[in-house]
Amino acid sequence: MGFVMAIVPVLIAGGVAVFVIGSLKHKYNQGNLGRKKSKGAQVLLDSFIPMGMLLGCTVGIILGMFFSISLLSTVSLGASIGYLAGYFAYEIYSKEKTVGDG
Repeated sequence: MGFVMAIVPVLIAGGVAVFVIGSLKHKYNQGNLGRKKSKGAQVLLDSFIPMGMLLGCTVGIILGMFFSISLLSTVSLGASIGYLAGYFAYEIYSKEKTVGDG
């Protein structure tokens, strides 16, 4: 049982990473990766995925302190869920029109 609990977070994180990287690669190859005209909006767009990972790690650490789940498992699952949430935020914000995008 301990072996399964050690492998499952790695498999989930790997699946999320493969999905996000594959989706971004497909968008890049098609030439419709999210771009904003203003520099501030582009910086915000580019920082959604790393900030999602940091937020997910933070939530994982907090959950690991209060529940009897391995800290390593909660941090890796938190980071992968944050990675996925950051990707979805990237997708949503890249489709929105901002001031100056015309």
